[in-house]
Amino acid sequence: MSIRMPQNPTRRTDGATPGRWSRLVGSIVEAALSPHPVDRYLELVDPMMTWRDLRGEIVRVDHPTSRTVRLTIRPTRQWRGHEAGQFVQLKVVVDGVRHTRCFSPANAAAGPDGDIELTVTAHDDGLVSTHLREHARVGDVVGLSNAEGEFVLPDTDPTSAVFVSGGSGITPVLSMARTLVARSYGGPLTFVHYARTPSDVAYRDELAELAAAHPNVELRMHHTREDGDGHFTAAHLDDIPGLTDADVFVCGPTALMDAVAAAHEEIGISQPLHSEAFTLAAPAVDPDSVDGEITFSRSDTSATNDGRPILDQAEAAGLSPESGCRMGICFSCVATKKSGCTRNVLTGEIDDESDTQIQLCISAPVGSVDVEI
Repeated sequence: MSIRMPQNPTRRTDGATPGRWSRLVGSIVEAALSPHPVDRYLELVDPMMTWRDLRGEIVRVDHPTSRTVRLTIRPTRQWRGHEAGQFVQLKVVVDGVRHTRCFSPANAAAGPDGDIELTVTAHDDGLVSTHLREHARVGDVVGLSNAEGEFVLPDTDPTSAVFVSGGSGITPVLSMARTLVARSYGGPLTFVHYARTPSDVAYRDELAELAAAHPNVELRMHHTREDGDGHFTAAHLDDIPGLTDADVFVCGPTALMDAVAAAHEEIGISQPLHSEAFTLAAPAVDPDSVDGEITFSRSDTSATNDGRPILDQAEAAGLSPESGCRMGICFSCVATKKSGCTRNVLTGEIDDESDTQIQLCISAPVGSVDVEI
């Protein structure tokens, strides 16, 4: 059977979603090539030639610090662009296993024709981040998702914008700052960033250039291993123009988030605090109160419940369920709980219904649980 494919399936167009005719043709082609999707055949010719899958080609690799890698990625035509502050799911294969992690673009908001700039900080126990830092090369093709997330700029420009970030939490708020500057925002814009040392700031030069080029941009850098007052205090927000009516955006470790939230309330800032954590604090486990067994029914595997989220326990049992952000945002790790009771480690909410969908990364077993993975 002869099947005619699109002349240039990687060409990007203004239309983000294929039309009805394209969807119909795609369905016919996929049915003809069953049991494998069309993209499984196209990738044998060119990994960037896709019918449905969103992928990206790495077109530039930089190492701004010893612990980071900056990737410029050119996505396929399925990319719809991103709002400043959103995140994407990046999918890579490490040692034959596909892994998914969430990263926030650092470039200003862009439409479907824009590239994606991701800066990844490698952590000691970070399998994917370490792999990208050490092995990412120009020409590599990675899997992507379209941008998601509610941590975005308000519909109306703020009277005063304050961005507070720590470590790799810099990327979403830098995207916001760059977006405001790109649209000629005229209000005061204050960028407060925390890092261990100056050499740990992945965007040190870019931030300095931004402040030098725009009189309304003020940069306040703090170094936790060198400055006597390196960790956040409310005093670090002193003298910010229009602070009491400012929109404050914070992203970083839990301790920074909590401290900024307390200062926000203490100062009495009228606008709500905008925040997003890039790590999920591990729930405390009391070994004396943990009992029961987790059954992973689809894999015919079971393990003694140790109180951690089900995703962690599944991986400890040798399973590799699909996952992404690992903190309850992306919904990549949703699975069916056949029976038993779970606790949401973020909210404390208890779910004791059978045959319900749960997020593995934030659901901890309460007693024995049967999960369909």
